Amino acid sequence: MNILISDPFSKDLPDRLKEFGEVTDDRNEIPNANVMLVRSATKVNREMIDSAKNLKLVIRGGVGVDNIDVEYCKEKGIEVRNTPEASSIAVAELTFAIMLSIQRNIVKAHNSTKNNEWLKKQLKGRELYGKTLGLVGIGRIGTEVAKRAKAFGMNVIATRESEEQSEYAEIVDLGELLEKSDFISFHVPLTEETKGMVNKETIEKMKDGVVIINNARGKVVIENDLAEALKSGKVGYAGIDVYQQEPPEGSPLLSVENILLTPHIGAQTYENMDRIGDIVYEIIKEFAGSQH
Repeated sequence: MNILISDPFSKDLPDRLKEFGEVTDDRNEIPNANVMLVRSATKVNREMIDSAKNLKLVIRGGVGVDNIDVEYCKEKGIEVRNTPEASSIAVAELTFAIMLSIQRNIVKAHNSTKNNEWLKKQLKGRELYGKTLGLVGIGRIGTEVAKRAKAFGMNVIATRESEEQSEYAEIVDLGELLEKSDFISFHVPLTEETKGMVNKETIEKMKDGVVIINNARGKVVIENDLAEALKSGKVGYAGIDVYQQEPPEGSPLLSVENILLTPHIGAQTYENMDRIGDIVYEIIKEFAGSQH
């Protein structure tokens, strides 16, 4: 079996996978690969799939598979797997890191103190306690966010992700969530329904001064509309980890002051990479067993 690791994974994964065959990170080996491991950077589009004549399995280390043409893979008899359970804690913790940083002016506090400014009186913050957090999507990641929000004494409401009720949030419809939330955090896959769901119309329904967090998919947000709402003050602050285009060169969000931007680091923890590696190993072990 030929295994191509197209994007960075945990350092020990190549050695662990050698028991199943040849392992390489040389993308020139795409035509010979039976298994391809990708994260966000590699786009498994029609052109790549057509060039990968021997490909049988694509594994996306992460939650979404929107960088993979899943339907075309099916046509070609290529199985697509991902590791949705691995990243939940990492993304949930980043969501809270962003919310706390926004509420307590952490970036400005750090930068000003480093510059020998003492802004103790000017940097009065706000607490998360008692605020309403609206989760658009309460799947694996949303549930982990909800658990932590409860520990902070927040009121948690969420849109239903499945038929199951959540024990960590009151399930409401999107309209009610937009109207009631002090914070709105998005934890949904990119679909026709979720694409562009943060737009002028939905923002207008939100509370004045709402805080918007997006660690899901960049195209959930229409960046021009969010930038305008931030400038007008309708949206008080935003924390954004994902973008319509990455890196977000030329994005209107780059010129806004009341925003905290991070470079798609939601899943970028050492522990998460180890979890992803463990799941990838098990998927390939199962796949190798099915080939005999």
